[in-house]
Amino acid sequence: MYTQCPDCLTVYKLDAALLVPACGCVRCSHCHIVFNGLGTLSEQLPAEPFTHLPVHALDDEPPLLDRAVFRPRPVAPPPVEEVAAPTATNEEDFGQLVFTPKFAQKRRRSYVGLGWTLVCVVLLLGLGVQVAWAERESLVADATVGPLLRSACETLGCRLPLVQDTTKLRLLARDVQAHPSVPGALLITASVRNDAIFAQPYPVVTITLADIDGKRLAMRRFQPVDYVGDGVTRERGLPPGATSALVFEVQDPGQHAVAFEFGFQ
Repeated sequence: MYTQCPDCLTVYKLDAALLVPACGCVRCSHCHIVFNGLGTLSEQLPAEPFTHLPVHALDDEPPLLDRAVFRPRPVAPPPVEEVAAPTATNEEDFGQLVFTPKFAQKRRRSYVGLGWTLVCVVLLLGLGVQVAWAERESLVADATVGPLLRSACETLGCRLPLVQDTTKLRLLARDVQAHPSVPGALLITASVRNDAIFAQPYPVVTITLADIDGKRLAMRRFQPVDYVGDGVTRERGLPPGATSALVFEVQDPGQHAVAFEFGFQ
């Protein structure tokens, strides 16, 4: 079969199968325009000389196909099992047969709605727990929320995380003297009170020894494990309002050490 480009008038030989993918549209390899190959489709070329192939109208009514060569036998639908319709012996039974499916459908919908509600509640609780854990120190230190959390933990047997605020630690008393059993050492004692409304971890204690002019002669930092030997006591921390006696052993820097200072970190 043949067709002709309407722009450059190039005639092409082609198979009918090439017209199927694009519904008859083809591209000219000479001028590269796209045209409908069905417009000049011809089984044979006319006698030469010729310039144009005959043009077919593409907007007429579809032709009727009347030479059928094959028709598949229709497939019979599968048999439908007949279900006996329920019968009602009286008006009350008839009303029950009519409205029961609606009630069952409403019940299923209510179950689905309840399930989604429970899922939303669980997700909100999980989100609340994450936010509370991220802001745990602020919540424990809060004057309103903190007591409620402590009461809840006492009831449930849990333990709140320790929150550190060294500004709430008050040094009540302190003393330094020669160590009674270790030569060349000093024994320093102090009494510290936790004025916070929450339990605090035992702080890092910094002790600085200075001379009469305030010149630093020695300094040492004591970790909680250095002055609190009981691990359970360290884990529980310093309770709110509680007072703890601290004892430190340091090397004596000599006669010039006449002042000392405490610091909490």
